[in-house]
Amino acid sequence: MSISQEGLFKIALGLEKPWYIKAIDFNVEEKQLDLHIDFETGSKFPCPLCGKSGCHIHDTIERRWRHLNFFQFKTYLHCRVPRTECEKCGVKQVKVPWARKSSGFTLLMDSLIMLMAQHMPVKTLADMIDEHDTRIWRVLDHYVQEARSNEDFSEIRSVGVDETSRAKGHNYVSVFVDLDNSKVIHVCEGRDSEAITSFKNDYEAHKGSAEEVTNFCCDMSPAFISGIEANFQEAAITFDRFHVMKLMNEAIDQVRRDEQAHNACLKRTRYIWLKNPENLTEKQEIELGSLKDMRLKTSRAYAIKLSLRDFWNYRDPGLAQLYLKKWYFWATHSRLPPVIDKAKTIKNHWNGILNYINTRINNGVLEGLNSLIQAAKDSARGFRSTKNFIITIYMRLGKLHFNLPT
Repeated sequence: MSISQEGLFKIALGLEKPWYIKAIDFNVEEKQLDLHIDFETGSKFPCPLCGKSGCHIHDTIERRWRHLNFFQFKTYLHCRVPRTECEKCGVKQVKVPWARKSSGFTLLMDSLIMLMAQHMPVKTLADMIDEHDTRIWRVLDHYVQEARSNEDFSEIRSVGVDETSRAKGHNYVSVFVDLDNSKVIHVCEGRDSEAITSFKNDYEAHKGSAEEVTNFCCDMSPAFISGIEANFQEAAITFDRFHVMKLMNEAIDQVRRDEQAHNACLKRTRYIWLKNPENLTEKQEIELGSLKDMRLKTSRAYAIKLSLRDFWNYRDPGLAQLYLKKWYFWATHSRLPPVIDKAKTIKNHWNGILNYINTRINNGVLEGLNSLIQAAKDSARGFRSTKNFIITIYMRLGKLHFNLPT
């Protein structure tokens, strides 16, 4: 059984009546294949708005779409798309089966773009398929927004929030995560209380109820705290242990800097004090041991940090609070101003830190996702806009279900 070229491409494109391949232009020099699609004379189409069948054609509009390459040849579909005349809706352009409305790509090309963009920078993809990256971003934005519109947040109870930057030192976005499913559920510009309000609006737009969020994990940002208390009044706030320990690392480093001015042995030892003991190299362990023998102020600050580390292992709230009180007394009587200052910060956030014993939630999941976000940012060498940065976060870490053609 033989089949014409037109018939072959009609099958490949999945065209059904009244559509057919009218002509094929194959330009070897320009490495381009052009497929011209038409519709049978006398055809009638349903109204694209109300669905009324048998609408007459008012006129046609010439359109072109980029399709999957035919081997190494760029392929384009051309068609005079009819506009129907409906008594109810007026003159409207017919929906073609091979492309979505207002897209310059076919559905299969959309699918290829979405699949590849999840694993490589958009600029690399754009160069690979010889298209401007702006067109690629439009495709990604469409499918991300479509997938998010179908999200259901009604079962989400534990949420984590943290900030991350689009570019070094500025353009921050707030990232919200479903802690139970390690999934990014909302990203917005800014890192203030308005970001929490933005999340609440989005959460409720996806079938969630603010009253049903029971746990919120964040750093000790006053803006985040006030935003959560105002918008999620039933949620217990747990301060992330990573950020609490970060406070103590900041205190240790300041003590070291002050002491280093009088003791040259502390030069180039910063990361030894900031690392956890189990992460030290053999050489660092030996050096730390020799430094501890010198009865340094930095060693005392380091011991106080390690003691605070033990707090997170408690399971009994009463014992945990008793331990934290003893630790606080030690820290505030250490005669180390940076340690005293950070201990008072911890005292000001006492309940949120103690909540960890009951909730056992932390932003470890979010910290892991944040490293993936930074890796995507580095591989893309930055993003020209915050919108594109947010699209990438959703696409890579939102666990979205994209309705892609196959």
